[in-house]
Amino acid sequence: MQVHSHTSDGLAKRNALVLACAQALGGSSPAIVVSLGGLVGQNLAENKELATLPVSLLNLGLALGTIPAAILMRRAGRRIGYIVGAGIGLFGGCLAAFGIASFSFMLFCLGTTIIGMYGSFNQSYRFAATDAASETFKPRAIAWVMTGGLVAGVLGPQTVIWLRDAVQTAPFSGAFLGQAALALMSMAAVSFLKPVPVSVAPKAGGRPLRHIVRQPRFIVAAVAGLVSYALMSFLMTAAPMAMVGCGLPIEAAALGIQWHILAMFGPSFFTGRLISRFGKERVTAAGLALIAVSSIIGLSGIDITHFWATLILLGIGWNFGFIGATAMVTDCYRPEERTKVQAANDFLVFGSVAIASFSSGKLLNAGGWETVNWLVFPPVVIALLLLAWQQRARATVPA
Repeated sequence: MQVHSHTSDGLAKRNALVLACAQALGGSSPAIVVSLGGLVGQNLAENKELATLPVSLLNLGLALGTIPAAILMRRAGRRIGYIVGAGIGLFGGCLAAFGIASFSFMLFCLGTTIIGMYGSFNQSYRFAATDAASETFKPRAIAWVMTGGLVAGVLGPQTVIWLRDAVQTAPFSGAFLGQAALALMSMAAVSFLKPVPVSVAPKAGGRPLRHIVRQPRFIVAAVAGLVSYALMSFLMTAAPMAMVGCGLPIEAAALGIQWHILAMFGPSFFTGRLISRFGKERVTAAGLALIAVSSIIGLSGIDITHFWATLILLGIGWNFGFIGATAMVTDCYRPEERTKVQAANDFLVFGSVAIASFSSGKLLNAGGWETVNWLVFPPVVIALLLLAWQQRARATVPA
């Protein structure tokens, strides 16, 4: 049983602020890779069809890193784990920059994969924020950390703008050196994380993972998180290419992604309070519904207003759906089980994101923007039905 109560939320708030700062710094890495990965790929890859491979490998690295990150943090603790993770991000940024400077597509791809593994540590910040939190503060603690992503959504693109030409002999390598510097700053930030006192049951490992993941609530939470994040990645990856393909300028596509990132993290200022008031299932369901509405708008036209509205609603829907699903996952484990359950959840979620990012461009080329939007509805319907079933099941449990 975890040792905390309402009175211990002082520690939870302190750690949530530390992790929000780390999220602002480390969370900028994906924005840098997504902004430049395709452009660098076009310059370095002999086969231009592989130009977006560095971006897909970012997501693959994130999925592959979840289990090792969890094992490390379980054995060494959150703080040591996050310091090591930031060191991985530092190395990945330097390797990506070296790959650009040496005209090696393979080294650049390896660098973005390692940056993705750094992201697997960053993604668990939202869970770490709940370690010392009371039940009522957990949704807000998650939301506090996610607000760091709002800063990252601005800091990442600005790093690209400021530093992409810093090394004149190797265009774009300066931005990845900037990413490495941000990882170093994140290492300093997470060093302020305070350990959380936990009283562990005699069987320190807790229940077997296979028993935990068979819980109906975990299944529903994992599916909701998977659908929210995978569909967001699926549409976000396709949207810029679709906009340019429809004759809109690259600048319009870039601004659309900027608004999308702001919409992803901006609602975090109040998402936690919405969860506290309306419940985790309802907020998660609202997020999934907004993702569906974003696709309806995407199907209704191809001018700049339609694309931007699609991306903004997609970002808000992801925020509600993903934070709500994350809060549901925290109901499914005991303190001594947290790292392995969180890792299992993130492996499922980010494995699906990797698949979505790989398939998005091919499906866009094969069927067009309309097909991409139609494919959103089936998984949303499945997730909403599962949430409705879970809500009804919980409502019928005797008090």
